[in-house]
Amino acid sequence: QVQLVESGGGLVQAGGSLRLSCAASRNIFSINSMAWYRQVPGKQRELAARIITGGSTNYADSVKGRFTISRDHAKNTVYLQMNSLKPEDTAVYYCLVSTGRANYWGQGTQVTVSS
Repeated sequence: QVQLVESGGGLVQAGGSLRLSCAASRNIFSINSMAWYRQVPGKQRELAARIITGGSTNYADSVKGRFTISRDHAKNTVYLQMNSLKPEDTAVYYCLVSTGRANYWGQGTQVTVSS
């Protein structure tokens, strides 16, 4: 059973930065993509950033130029560097690892940006 453990969330003032980490409990084979989603109460979970095998990335328009997704193969970890944070970035952030057979979700980490 694969577990994804997220860390790095917290409270930050607008304009500040946070770095989220998502570490897998063991090696995951045949990964197609790793991604960060976010969700606020009453709204659907939305994609913030994704990195696919080979290193290509894509971002939601709302975070382009401010967020950067990266991965460390050796550590089975995906990161989300978030800069110039805005109050509207406040959400629970979830990581997702997708293979050809399964999707694995983390438990979520709260990010709160104060104005």
